[in-house]
Formats: sequence, C-alpha cells, structure tokens
Amino acid sequence: MKNFLCTSLAIFLLTMAALAQAPSISTPPVAPKRPVSDQYYGVTVTDDYRWLENWDDPAVKQWSAAENVRTREYLDNLPSRPAIKQRLQQLAGGGSVAYYNPQFRGGTLFAIKYQPPKQQPMLVAQSSAADPASEKIVFDPNSASTKGSLAMDFYVPSLDGKFVAIALSENGSEDSAAHVFEVATGKELPDRVPRVNFATAGGSLDWKADNSGFYYTRYPQNNERPPEDANFYQQVYFHQLGTDPRQDTYVIGKDFPRIAEIHLRSSDDGRWLIASVSNGDGGQFAHYLMDTAGHWTQITHFEDEIVSVQVASDDSLDMLSHKNAPRGQILRLPLAQLASGKADLTQAQVIVAQSPGARLNSNSKSDSDDSARASIESFEPAPGRLYVTDIIGGPSRVRVFDPQGHPLAAPTLPPVSAVDDVVPLEAGNVLFFVTSYLQPAAWYRFDAASGKSTRTALSQVAPYNFDDAEVVREFAVSKDGTRVPLNILRRKGTKLDGSNPTILYGYGGYGVNQKPFFASSTARVWLDQGGIYVFTNIRGGAEYGEEWHHQGSLTHKQNVFDDFIACAQYLVDQKYTSPAHLAIQGGSNGGLLMGATFTQRPELFRAVVSSVGIYDMLRVELDPNGEFNTTEFGTVKDPDQFRALYAYSPYHHVKDGAAYPAILFLTGENDHRVNPLHSRKMTARLQAANASNYPILLRTSSNSGHGIGTALDEQIEQRADILGFLFDQLGVKYVPVAK
Repeated sequence: MKNFLCTSLAIFLLTMAALAQAPSISTPPVAPKRPVSDQYYGVTVTDDYRWLENWDDPAVKQWSAAENVRTREYLDNLPSRPAIKQRLQQLAGGGSVAYYNPQFRGGTLFAIKYQPPKQQPMLVAQSSAADPASEKIVFDPNSASTKGSLAMDFYVPSLDGKFVAIALSENGSEDSAAHVFEVATGKELPDRVPRVNFATAGGSLDWKADNSGFYYTRYPQNNERPPEDANFYQQVYFHQLGTDPRQDTYVIGKDFPRIAEIHLRSSDDGRWLIASVSNGDGGQFAHYLMDTAGHWTQITHFEDEIVSVQVASDDSLDMLSHKNAPRGQILRLPLAQLASGKADLTQAQVIVAQSPGARLNSNSKSDSDDSARASIESFEPAPGRLYVTDIIGGPSRVRVFDPQGHPLAAPTLPPVSAVDDVVPLEAGNVLFFVTSYLQPAAWYRFDAASGKSTRTALSQVAPYNFDDAEVVREFAVSKDGTRVPLNILRRKGTKLDGSNPTILYGYGGYGVNQKPFFASSTARVWLDQGGIYVFTNIRGGAEYGEEWHHQGSLTHKQNVFDDFIACAQYLVDQKYTSPAHLAIQGGSNGGLLMGATFTQRPELFRAVVSSVGIYDMLRVELDPNGEFNTTEFGTVKDPDQFRALYAYSPYHHVKDGAAYPAILFLTGENDHRVNPLHSRKMTARLQAANASNYPILLRTSSNSGHGIGTALDEQIEQRADILGFLFDQLGVKYVPVAK
C-alpha cells in the first residue's frame, strides 16, 4: 500500500508541476526548395525537396537534426508527458511474461519469451506447455548486449530439438547473421552465417534431418552483384556445421525473380523441404519441393494461386488455393506422385471447400452475413487432423477436419476474438493462441481425442484490465456501398455526444488482416482519460478473402482511403466524436493511409500520428524494398498504374495554403523497409504549405528501424510522445489514475 501511495503521489506531482498551457512551438528549420522535374507520360511532376533524399549529404543530416531538436522542445515540455511516461513504465513493468512464436520439435517446446522490463525478448525451451518449471533460457539478447540493441529476427530449432539457429541483428536494422546454439547447454557454436535476413525479402532457414547443417536464404555477398543489387536476388544455400560459411553451397534460386522472397519449411521427418517463393509483396507464390536426394520439383507457379503448401503426416501435400476460390479452399495431392511428375494440380482433391460468400456491398445493418464470407487464413496438418483457421471480417474461428475432410470437434472461441497461431504437438493435439481486445492473450492446448481446450501456463496476465470497457462492432458504408467493419473500444456508459477524444487506426494493405488483439497500455491510458479507440477492417487486407485484398491494391488502392474516410465520417455521424476531437493513426502502409487520408480530407481530423510511412508514391520503387512493393502498389513504368499512384500520392497532393491538422511523423534511421526520406520530404512539404497554426513535427530515432527489434525503453518513449502529442492537440487534460 505504501508503494502504491508513493507512486500515485509521484504521478500527481509530475502532472501538477507541468505548465498549464501547451508549450510554444518554434519555427521549423529552413528547407530550401530545389526543384527537380520529371516527365511521366506527358505529365510534368516537380519535386522541390528531392535533395532531402540523400542521407549522405551533411545538409540533410543537419536539417533532420534541427527538426528533431524542434520536436523534442515541443514534446519534452508537454504538460502531461512526464506522468504519461511514468504510467506507461508502470504498466510495462508490472505485467507478466508473454510467449510468442512457439515451435515444437524433438519433444521440446521452444518460444520467444517477453519479460518486461527486459529490453528484448529471449528464447526459451521447456518440455511442454504444462510444465513451466522445466523452462530454461536458450539465448538472452539482454545478456549478450547491455544496450538492448541486439534483437532476434527469427529462430529455427533442429528437427530433433538439439540445436537452434537464431538470426540476430542490431538497432532494428533486420540485417541478420545466423548464430547456432546448443539447446541443452546454451553454448554458442563458432558457426556464424552472414546475410541470412534483411528487411527487403526477409529471411528463412530450416535444418537437415541429420543435424549436419541447415538450408538458408542468402543475399549477395562481396562482389557477387553490383551494389544496387545487394538486397535482391535472394537464393537458398546450405551451411555445413563447423565449416567456413564462405564454403557454403548453392541449392536453388538463380532463376527466381529479382524480388523473390523465400520461406523454407521442412517436413517433420526431414524427408522433404518446401521452398515457398513470393513474387514481391503482392500475394503471388510459387512452390518448390526437394526430396532427400536433393532433387527439386516445381509444384506450383505464380498463376496457380496456391498461397501455402505443407506436408501432411500421411505423405500428402495440402495446399491453400485461391484459384477460382477467393475465400480459399484446401486441396490435397499424393506427395510422391507429385514429386515424380505423375500428378499435377488438376488432379487435386478438394478437402475443404470455400465458404459460400455474400455480397460485400450488402446494405444490411447486421453482421449476420459475415459467416458466409469466412475466408481461410491458414491451416496446419497434424496426425489424423487438419486445423483450419478462418477469418470473418477480423475475428477468427477454427475448424477441424479428418484426413478425408469430414468436420470434427473444434475449439470454442470467445466472441470478437482471433487465433494468431496454431502449433502442432503430438498425437494430433495443438496449441492455439487466442487474442481479443479485452482479455490478455492466452495459449490453449486442444486435445484432439476429447475435443476439449485447456488454458496453459504460457498465457499472459496483464497488470491492467478492461473490465470497465466494451467492444462494439459496427459497420460504415464506403463510397461504393461496401460495408466496412469498425471495432470500437470504449468505456461502458460512454455518452455519444460528439465530444469524445477518439483515435481511429487503420492499415489496409498486403492482405494483412487486422485481427482482435489485447489492447495495449497505450489504449488503457487513453481510455482512462475518456478516450475511444477504434480499429478498422478496411480493404487491402484479406479479412473477407482475396477479393477484399485485391479491391484495395494496385489501381484500386483508392478504395482503402475511401473506406477509412467512411469510418471516420461514421464516427462523426453517430456522435462518437467530432472532427475537433478525432485523431487518426497508422504506420508503414498505414502511414501511406494517413498521408492519403489527411491530404484528401484535412478538415475531418484534428491530429495525425503517422509512423514509418510511405508518401512519395512515384519514387518509392527506387528504394530496395520499394521494388518489392510494386506487385502491391504498382509501378510508374505502367501508364495506368502511374495514373493511379499519382492520383493519391500524398506528397504530390499537399496543397499550398491548405489548413492541415496537427501531424506527428515518426521514423527510424535504420529503417530498411520504408526509407526515412519519405518522412523528411513530407514534413518539409507540409511545413511550407500549411495554413493552420497546428504543428507539423518530425521525430527521427537513431536507434531503431521499422519497429522490429526496438528496445522496450525506446518503445515507451515513442508511446509517451504520441500520447502527449494527442492529449495536447485534442485538449485532453491528463488526470492521474489511482489504480
């Protein structure tokens, strides 16, 4: 009790000691216009801030540093920020551990363990989910680097669980080398394989059955390709344990596209290796199968629309197909016949058919049609079972089938919840990860024989709850009549009088599904101050299948922005909030969403938080990772796609003399997914054009990248900045919470 009172008093004093008025904002640093013009199909496009693209230019670094100083002067003097930061630290430090990405191999359960206040998660192993006392640490980045800058990008245990390979990178760069550890002792082997992962095509590896080494994705090294190709042309190599990586042998990939992204997965018995090859980020996949003799067979092509392939325990190949089935269907083929060339996809048996479907632009005000729109998101074969995870507009369901496709008993899920992971164990049993907006994430063990689910010790316990809150799932109607789901997190009894400070969040791209997840400490702090948090399921994701994705990609990208604007307008029309109390937030592709939305409807919002965003759509493909995005966004090399890109490109639609909302841009110097130049150019353009008195701020972090691998302290600093900014701009006065 004494500690509780002291903490509450400290927060109160921090708040009361702050100034009553928001800090004044100094004039932005001068960004001179140096126009450069380009021609696209007879259209002249002038870029005044091309010079800000060159990070090697000392003038660019000087300008960026000056922007950071200005931003920090504003943020560090916000009345509420000290108390907000302390509250976030309390919530982060008081939580239980969380487990992610478990893998079961060789009778050992591996998992990523997140244990605040440690800066980075660590890799642990235990005998089962029911025996937490057997847990041991395999690798702890916090011990390896006291700065908190070392992060695990991915890990893969050997098939017998004796070894584990971990891809490690620094400062959020995602530029990883593979390190190998003995699981029993935690001892690191001398093997260190460079460039297995980067932010462009990611990375992957898997082990040979005899533990002699592993297959891995490898980027060009030394002078194998010109510098401009250093982060392209990913291929598969084999590393023999105990040998110099320079002696590693080529396996496959020379004929893959320049923007290939390869994922490797071995069958449980090690007899087969599958290489899944995506053609950039647009959702096209080809699959290759290798047998124990090292012979490769291409089993699917990009045009086949097979998005996932796995080896089942009965020596068959299960495949998730979108061919004439945009909501997905599961196909099956005998593996040996396929590998020998005696079978092809036309002979595949449909094991699980797609859902019947329903009109996307239904005018019904209920969500009763959603079950008919269920889309297969993923599947996991297990001995005697096939587990299928469906997504229904955002929430999930799990179905279970026998090898012939007959339905069996399946797990029961809470309402408005999602299943993020299904991990096969022994005898057809699985672990599955359930998340919802109001309850901490939980791992359940599903017993295939009894059909019962048991909550495991891997489940999370949060230092806060949402017992005072509720989630309301409603639907806005977009410009073309399409119904778009909104998930509205609010305190019970919230009055709909148009005065509630509200954050509207969106993403809308790459077929990435925005599913229910346990609301963060940021949401808890926001609700405590009377706020509403809204999560959208706009097009561009695949919440209703590939049709939902395709309607928000390439030349149809404007649908994404229309959906988001419709959600904002719905909140205003239903008196959840008003434009004076409405903020929008998004990152990466969601940053593009922010830019397009506030340039198209600046009067609809009072504040914007946009992280690691894309804003110049005519030059994004010139960045290494930008070329991988052409299959999702399009390319200026195609006249129709150029016209679509230019029609919404945020940077090119900033208007001189327009009144823009307050905007906080966040980026990281080590971001190799979205070049920070986008944030620099967009900031300079807006600061020169803006006619409102609201600030346009740029926050650049020197020790982070796109967000992957960011240390806990930096995460808290970012959240405190965001909440402090929003409180100030929306007129929310922070009140200490005695909890």
